[in-house]
Amino acid sequence: MAAVPPSIPGSVSSAYLNDGYGATPEWLNKGDNAWQLAAAALVGIQSMPGLVILYGSIVKKKWAVNSAFMALYAFAATWLCWVMWGYKMSFGEQLVPIWGKAGSSLGYKFLLSRATFPSTVHYHSDGSVEMEAMTANFGMADLVLFQFFFAALTIIMLAGAVLGRMSFRAWMLFVPLWLTFSYTVGAFSMWGGGFLWQWGVIDYAGGYVIHVSSGVAGFVAAYWVGPRLAKDRERFPPNNMLLVLTGSGLLWLGWSGFNGGAAFSAHVISALAVLNTHVCAATSLLTWTTMDVFFFGKPSVIGAVQGMMTGLVVITPAAGLVPGWAALIMGIVAGSVPWWTMMVLHKRWWLLQKVDDTLGVIHTHGVGGILGGIGVGLFADPTLCAYMKVASTNTNGAFYGGNGGIQLMKQLVGALFIIAWNVVLTTLILFFIGLITPLRMSEEHLLVGDDAEHGEEAYALWGDGEKFDISRHPQTIAAEFELRGAANYADRAVTLHI
Repeated sequence: MAAVPPSIPGSVSSAYLNDGYGATPEWLNKGDNAWQLAAAALVGIQSMPGLVILYGSIVKKKWAVNSAFMALYAFAATWLCWVMWGYKMSFGEQLVPIWGKAGSSLGYKFLLSRATFPSTVHYHSDGSVEMEAMTANFGMADLVLFQFFFAALTIIMLAGAVLGRMSFRAWMLFVPLWLTFSYTVGAFSMWGGGFLWQWGVIDYAGGYVIHVSSGVAGFVAAYWVGPRLAKDRERFPPNNMLLVLTGSGLLWLGWSGFNGGAAFSAHVISALAVLNTHVCAATSLLTWTTMDVFFFGKPSVIGAVQGMMTGLVVITPAAGLVPGWAALIMGIVAGSVPWWTMMVLHKRWWLLQKVDDTLGVIHTHGVGGILGGIGVGLFADPTLCAYMKVASTNTNGAFYGGNGGIQLMKQLVGALFIIAWNVVLTTLILFFIGLITPLRMSEEHLLVGDDAEHGEEAYALWGDGEKFDISRHPQTIAAEFELRGAANYADRAVTLHI
């Protein structure tokens, strides 16, 4: 039982004291503030080091450095874009129904003010206010930080579709452009008070904004960048399976902050969301593994990781809005439907065969996010929706009758908008980048990998990877080296002494 703080002012712990001004304003709830910072840190760990480790280990050895570096770069580049203009485009004052007004989030007065979503005022059809703008009992700095980690994670997940061939220079341009013209639109439309929010589409923690966006955009990017080399598509073994499990573990445990922090308060819904998250993820992992054993005769670690991921994705848009039994059902769906699209449909549909989606993000994130949105339309509990103050009153899933069928229809339309926007904008962004620099590495770099693209390799064992060694590379590389002269490469021939 929680202890009641003493009533004598002189003996009250500073944890309970707000002086009403300065660093402890009256609206500040220190418990909410502490949880939001902790949740933000957990989401950050999912990217750094979670996905950096996962990407660096799940790919072929020659792409370990490039894959991990793509995640590292995206994390850093998103930071500056987010605080300079991205946050306010996603959660600021409305410019148009799909976008907020761009602006800096670095002013200390802004960051120390009360966290609010100014455009989330929801109106009845007659123009009267149905729900006031959302606020939280912590500062704007918490909100900017938490939402940054969401944005960075989205772009890093997208990268999983183009590992092993996208030019790093093109990736350097893609990250800020996609954040600005695609992610911010989905975030404002769904969360920041845009037209999908006003219409009543529900996305508790990012099934649409994060996962459908990254899955669809990654698939489109993979189409335009082109496939890996044929020999890489045929054989692409992870270079370190134990680190795959390490990165996956960080991702799974970090989801406690992902869905728990989306409640924006340290209340009972936060704990429910975290519990539902792990129930769904575990159920999905076991379902996927069972499917592997039944159809292929052996359990697969990579399959288990895929199942874990789809479970986490599917529960995300519903985590704080559905009861535990629904999370269990969603876990079974998460471990079976994406398994079927990846293992069966992928081999039969020409489009999926043509597009080389390296890590299958269209299945884990795209299909998973859509399934999660449908799960909201089916299982959203009216009491939990009221507790979380979703935009439209009297909201519930189809399972509970009433207007549940309408909610399911809204969820489907919301998914279609996110899909269409990402198909069009990702295509336009890549077309623009293609006018400046090739989207794809040269054939020579594709043959060699990290050593050619970065002048570095992941492992330096028995002299391997200490410098650019032309004797280990195809004749085309050796010829290029001789043509340019060894002197031009002297600055890249760095020897590491251990």
